[in-house]
Amino acid sequence: MPDIRILALDLDGTLLDSEKRLSEVNRNALAAAAAKGVLVVPTTGRFFGMMPPAVCDLPFVRYAITVNGAQVYDRETDSAIVREELPLDKALAVMRFLDGFDVIYDCYQDNWGRMTKAMQDKAEEYAQDPHYVKMIREFRKPYPDLKEYLAERGRDVQKIMLFARDPAVRDAIAAVLQTRFDGLAISTSTFNNLEINAASAHKGRALERFAAHLGLSLENCMAFGDGLNDLSMVRMAGIGVAMANAMPEVLAAANYVTLSNDEDGVSAAIHHFIQVGAPLHV
Repeated sequence: MPDIRILALDLDGTLLDSEKRLSEVNRNALAAAAAKGVLVVPTTGRFFGMMPPAVCDLPFVRYAITVNGAQVYDRETDSAIVREELPLDKALAVMRFLDGFDVIYDCYQDNWGRMTKAMQDKAEEYAQDPHYVKMIREFRKPYPDLKEYLAERGRDVQKIMLFARDPAVRDAIAAVLQTRFDGLAISTSTFNNLEINAASAHKGRALERFAAHLGLSLENCMAFGDGLNDLSMVRMAGIGVAMANAMPEVLAAANYVTLSNDEDGVSAAIHHFIQVGAPLHV
C-alpha cells in the first residue's frame, strides 16, 4: 500500500454532497484516517472562515489549503505557511479589464471577500446558483467602489472571482486574460464563474510546498477533486483521485476514479487505499 500521510480534499463537489453537507460516512472515514496519523487537509477555493462549520470544526483538522492555493493556513498558530497573492497593480488592471464585460466580480483579501455594493446587489442575476448567491451575500463586505478601496488600502489580493450571466462571456474573458496578462492562474468551479489567482497559487503547488514543510513529498499525498481548480493537485499528488462527477479533464488526469460526491466517494477511496477498517454505512 502507498505511504499516504496527507489527504488533500476539495470541498464542493468532492467531500461535500450536492446539498453542501458532510455525510457521516465521509466524516467517519476521515476520522479513521486521522486516527492512523494521516493529516486531513481541506483544499478549497474558499478562505478558511468561509468553510462550512462541519469541516472547520473537525477536531483533527489543523491545516487547510485555501483560496485555490494562495494560502496554506495553520489553525493552531493562526499563521500562513504559504502565501501567494496577486500584486495589487495587476489585480486592479484585471478588474478594469473586467469592467468592459457583463459580469460581476469580487476579490478575497486578508481572508475575507470584498465587493462593489452595486455588483453584490445583482448577485441573483449573475451567480444564479443559490449556494453561490448565499456566499456572496454572507461573505463579501460591500464598498461603494471596490477598486478605489483596494487602491487606498494598498495591499495585495488573494483571488479575483467573477460570475457571468452567459457562460460564453466567461469563456471569452478567460481566453483574453491568458494573452493580455502574464502571471495568472485561471480556473473555474461552476458553470459560469472564473477564479483568478497568481500563477504560483494553485492547489498542486501549495500541496507540494506544504508537504515539503513537513518533510514529506507529493508521493505521500492523496488528493481528491472534481473541478478544474483541483486539476493541478490531482495531477501532482502521489495518488490523484477524481470523483465520478468530476469534469472530464480531472477524470483523465486521475490515478483513480471513485464514486460521486453524493455516494460517499471520499470514504470509498480512503478505504481502498488506507487500511482504516470496514466502512461504516448509515
